Amino acid sequence: MSTPVTCIFIGRPGSGKGTQSRFLIEYIKATAADRATLYIETGSMFRQFIQGESYSQKIAKEIMDRGGRHPDFLAVWHWGNALINQFTGAENLIFDGAPRSMLEAQVLDTAMKYYAREKPAIAFLNVSREWSAARLRERGRADDQEAEIASRLSWFDRDVAPAVTYYREHADYNFLDINAEQSIKAVNQELQRALGL
Repeated sequence: MSTPVTCIFIGRPGSGKGTQSRFLIEYIKATAADRATLYIETGSMFRQFIQGESYSQKIAKEIMDRGGRHPDFLAVWHWGNALINQFTGAENLIFDGAPRSMLEAQVLDTAMKYYAREKPAIAFLNVSREWSAARLRERGRADDQEAEIASRLSWFDRDVAPAVTYYREHADYNFLDINAEQSIKAVNQELQRALGL
């Protein structure tokens, strides 16, 4: 693997972004151990952020508790901070859960150009709304209650879906439409083939 991998995972809640990100990182580690990977997972960043006591953190917790979507400036601040403080330019870059809107996708595009990451891969883990809802119910996390599930699925359709279309039609990206309604192993194999690994 001569050039670093840049892969942006996007998909409905419960589509397996975190699982497939981790599999890809492990694969890269096994085949190109000389290159580090910077993994940017905005969900965990937000979950950590809301543990604090500042005014901003309390507002963010209220938004998360009602299953809402955090504003773009906070998401950009999280992953932007990670890039500015941790990225040396040599690492593989794996994004999980960003972007969550068209605006955030456009801001992330400026970051990709700033760091000269050519033709980043967009791994769209494609699942239906119904499949996603069933998966979230099975998962049974604290934020996977019916009202929160419905809210998160609605903001995906309203806010994230336009970003998916943006990437699908953008010539600067390698858009990979992955059928994620398969076994974890089958999804991983399809993803590796699509990435040419």
